Amino acid sequence: MARLVYTAICSLDGYTVDADGKFDWATPDEEVHAFVNDLERPLGTQLLGRRMYETLAVWQTIGGPEHHAIENDYAEIWRAAEKVVYSTTLESVSTPRTRLERDFDPAAVRQLVAGAERDVGIGGPGLAAHAFRAGLVDEVHHLVHPVVVGGGTRALPDGVRLDLELVSERRFAGGVVHLHHSRRS
Repeated sequence: MARLVYTAICSLDGYTVDADGKFDWATPDEEVHAFVNDLERPLGTQLLGRRMYETLAVWQTIGGPEHHAIENDYAEIWRAAEKVVYSTTLESVSTPRTRLERDFDPAAVRQLVAGAERDVGIGGPGLAAHAFRAGLVDEVHHLVHPVVVGGGTRALPDGVRLDLELVSERRFAGGVVHLHHSRRS
């Protein structure tokens, strides 16, 4: 059975963007980017909120000899995945293999994951908060950057309790730490 996997790049104090909405401090180096590619590669479907979709949609057109091999690899991973975008404000989606949903329906997401042949990713802390509150998230990957930003958008929602087990951790040369947790049975 497939799992619902949440991956977040965040600051040491747990924010995906700072108080100004910036995440330039989170730009991955080659080592981290290649690792993220390997995390994303097994996912068959990506569930995305509007902001995350708008940020990532650029990968539909990135590619070619002027780009680094790691970027070309991620672009291929992005284009191969099915994408479901949850938004009440987006009028349409601009990328292939993408459908638009107006409401996050936990029962429908549970059914999608249960019927999936490959794991399903969920991206964007706002959308992920709905999945956490509904008890749908099976695995959490955090790529923690060595920076404290003091505020912004939290990677994890308030008011949710989820007992996790540390599966693995990895430290990268640039100071980023990957933490992989799985929901306790």
